[in-house]
Amino acid sequence: MRNALAQSLSQSLTLSLTALTLGSAGFAPAANASEATLSYGPRPAYLIEKLPEGALKSKLQSCAAQQPARSDFSIGHRGAPLMFPEHTVQSNVAAAQMGAGILECDVTFTKDLELVCRHAQNDLHSTTNILTTDLAETCITPFSPASGTTPASAECRSSEITLAQFRSLTPKMESFDKTATTAAASQGGTPSWRSTQYADGATAMTHAESIALFKSLGAKFTPELKSPSVEMPFNGFTLEAYAQKMIDEYKAADIPATDVWAQSFDLEVVKYWIQNEPAFGKQAVYLDGRYSDATPLDPMDPNSFSPSMQELADMGVNYIAPPMWLLVTLEDGKMVPSPYAKEAKAAGLKLITWTLERSGPLTTGGGWYFQSVQPAISNASSYYEILDVLAQDVEIEGIFSDWPATVTYYANCMGL
Repeated sequence: MRNALAQSLSQSLTLSLTALTLGSAGFAPAANASEATLSYGPRPAYLIEKLPEGALKSKLQSCAAQQPARSDFSIGHRGAPLMFPEHTVQSNVAAAQMGAGILECDVTFTKDLELVCRHAQNDLHSTTNILTTDLAETCITPFSPASGTTPASAECRSSEITLAQFRSLTPKMESFDKTATTAAASQGGTPSWRSTQYADGATAMTHAESIALFKSLGAKFTPELKSPSVEMPFNGFTLEAYAQKMIDEYKAADIPATDVWAQSFDLEVVKYWIQNEPAFGKQAVYLDGRYSDATPLDPMDPNSFSPSMQELADMGVNYIAPPMWLLVTLEDGKMVPSPYAKEAKAAGLKLITWTLERSGPLTTGGGWYFQSVQPAISNASSYYEILDVLAQDVEIEGIFSDWPATVTYYANCMGL
């Protein structure tokens, strides 16, 4: 059944992507992302050219003729959502063709308790066309138009619809126009540095289908169990059963635990995997969101880390994944590892981070993802400057990116 599904997906991709050419990136996705068909496209060279003269620029330029190779250091963040609708077949095929060795399915569930790939349980109004379909009546918060200083709003959950209904929706680029006065107009609002040109015909996936697809593309897996928007248990579905069901779908597909990095922002979920699925728990990733706690973690003050890095390690946590800005700070105007990064390494924790290429142009400092080093950010080449510090000084294991070619090029060039 799984092999048949993978073959069906590949055949579908061959038909649907044959005519797709990513002209602005010089890149044409194909169903079989073998080493021979990998492509960087022009973006890495574009970013490298903007780097200031020095050792990093010289090193990266010296690799211009290298043959692209898949790298586990390069992780596709929801696929390649800089230009493709996130969590779709097309987005992940593009990421695989850019050499991402690990691909992500953010996992949530439908009303009939089927696991699907969505960044959040309550994001259908911004990632699909649900507001312009009859299923808009299932939205927990119906569309409300913008009025005066009040922005437009809506909330639509996958837990309010069945898998069959989910399949009827059309994925789109993540966006919601808060100035909209109609549901149709709310479908716009895509940032100018992303594109809607490649959104037509995008195909959403169940979690099981993502496993089959990623395997067929030669990639490994990093599913994230998303926090439910509904109270648990939901229709008798407990949080533990949810966490177990996600792992069970890898076991059913005969995927080795060593190829899976299961993620969660919920430490209790990570501990559940460690205790109940130790083979998968060994690579379970604690996504560190404590920067948003009521008493937030301060990456410059280890006394604010609760639990401490060593306490996490003592719980059996081996991987921790904070956003980039927690791992770097500035000393004399240069990016260096933060106390957070040093404490994690001292405790033996392996570091993964997120998310490169999600900030768009960096001429204004890079926004949220670069907040700890904004004075050092001048233009798009800073993507490579921070990546170099994260790889060489912080010594991360891998990094999520919205356009994995940037990371794959660096990883290949540096032998990661």
